[in-house]
Amino acid sequence: MKYTNIQISADSGAEDIAHFALAIHELLGLPVTMRSLNKRGVRIEKGKILDNDYSGPILETVLKENKTSRTIPTSGKYAGIPVIVVPIRNKEGYGIAAIGVVDVVGTVDLGFIFGDYPEVVKQVQECVRARVTVP
Repeated sequence: MKYTNIQISADSGAEDIAHFALAIHELLGLPVTMRSLNKRGVRIEKGKILDNDYSGPILETVLKENKTSRTIPTSGKYAGIPVIVVPIRNKEGYGIAAIGVVDVVGTVDLGFIFGDYPEVVKQVQECVRARVTVP
């Protein structure tokens, strides 16, 4: 069996990053978007690459600022839906790519869904509180 490398660079195209993005999509089961610094990338939903010439406003912002963004876009394919986008940095710390997860779970009213299971709601709320930092 022949093994090949997967390498991500600032010039990686959609074909170069698709397998990595698909793995993250499979792991989480959520829509995933990814692009490199200099080339557009992929948009994946339901196990399929829907767009191999994709970029979104939050992917671009993360690449420009080189920092994670948890936000709700006001434009683009996922406008109005929470997303989490992180930079992929090289060993010098420069953002060479960005990968995002569309947090469709964040749009679900857990209180309504799990209303009959107060312990589940309590556990989820504790997890969310643990992630929020108080100034």
